[in-house]
Amino acid sequence: MHQTIEHLTIRTDGQALYEFTRQMQAAIEKAGIASGLVTAFVRHTSCSLLIQENADPDVQVDLLGYFRRLVPEGMDWLVHTLEGPDDMPAHIKSALTQTSIAIPIVDGCAVLGTWQGIYLFEHRRRPHSRDVVLHILGG
Repeated sequence: MHQTIEHLTIRTDGQALYEFTRQMQAAIEKAGIASGLVTAFVRHTSCSLLIQENADPDVQVDLLGYFRRLVPEGMDWLVHTLEGPDDMPAHIKSALTQTSIAIPIVDGCAVLGTWQGIYLFEHRRRPHSRDVVLHILGG
């Protein structure tokens, strides 16, 4: 059994989904793991990770619209507003989604469905540099 850790830096330009499937697959290939598991973990509290459709960009538009309606900015009862009106809503969106994803590796490839991609879901309006840690384990 072998394992390796890779760090991916994903630069964001505001609220959107940023696909990093290719970077993750490149890290798996670099590690030389044929069969195992890759776990992606984002080291932030105002963004999250998703497995989502990567064929139709309308899916991303609808997800962003849904989360904006579900957790809108301007909820005057929020206490944590230190970093602006999008700060606490970003934390709530992150809490409703996930900060880590585990994906099997078979024949040296992450086992994803035909239209699935791995995304960083940025919940803040301003640009950020996000750190995603990949733990790749197998043989």
